[in-house]
Amino acid sequence: MSFSIIILVLIILGIFSSFVTVQQGTIAVITMFGKYQRILGPGLNMKIPFLEQIYRRISIQNRSVELEFQAITIDQANVYFKAMLLYAVVNTDENTIKNVAFKFIDERNLMQALVRTIEGSIRGFVATKKQAEVLSLRKEIVDDVKEQIDQTLETWGYHLLDLQLNDITFDEAIIKSMAQVVASSNLKAAAENEGQALLITKTKAAEADGNAIKIAAEAERTAAQLRGQGVALFREEVAKGMSQAAKEMEQANLDTSVILFSMWTEAIKNFAEYGKGNVIFLDGSSDNMQKTMKEMMAMNNLMAPQSKK
Repeated sequence: MSFSIIILVLIILGIFSSFVTVQQGTIAVITMFGKYQRILGPGLNMKIPFLEQIYRRISIQNRSVELEFQAITIDQANVYFKAMLLYAVVNTDENTIKNVAFKFIDERNLMQALVRTIEGSIRGFVATKKQAEVLSLRKEIVDDVKEQIDQTLETWGYHLLDLQLNDITFDEAIIKSMAQVVASSNLKAAAENEGQALLITKTKAAEADGNAIKIAAEAERTAAQLRGQGVALFREEVAKGMSQAAKEMEQANLDTSVILFSMWTEAIKNFAEYGKGNVIFLDGSSDNMQKTMKEMMAMNNLMAPQSKK
């Protein structure tokens, strides 16, 4: 009776142990007597009870790890990196899963090898660059690391999805020196900008002054031209009037010198009426009178031919 119960219990245990549940995102590696047998995908699977064993459950999901390490540039400057590494199993092929399961003793050894490989690749790249170049070479560093370690990771069954260099710092003395250089550059740029702005302002002011002078000169030229035209028209009208008066006096057999005398007296009258001064100095001597009359007669003789025309 007791033997039958033992057999029944063993059968029940065997049945239950033959069913294996594999979680989504993982692959189960099966061995028998320590030798690889097969892999089981996500879901409910069956195995030979008591003989087949689950050696390891391998995650095929993306995994990340943070890195902090130091590198030295070609000019002997210490560079401190903080990075984030994102990696995953290449695929779910049987050979890939076998590499992942059996290349390393455990996950800890895998992580140690992966981190040291990444750090060594970055250190090798930085060692060929100057300290001033490192900050501008983030993308080049990542590309160089991927190119160097992709093949190595594939032999382990993994591939590098992303490498982010979140922080790159230097020794405190170098940081201060860089800050001083940046501040000096900013001051120099500010001074250059201020000088350029001042130059532009002065240039605009000079242009405005030049335009104002040009406009004023143009206006003065136009005004002078108009004044000259006015004077010419006035003289022309005077000449026409005198010619007409002389012609009429000749027709009446009168002396045309009377016109000149009347013009002279009218001029004196206008001086008295519209002049701003209080005193008019005139030479009233007979000699000066004769001189003035001669000059006016000479002007009348010049105008006579025009009146005849």
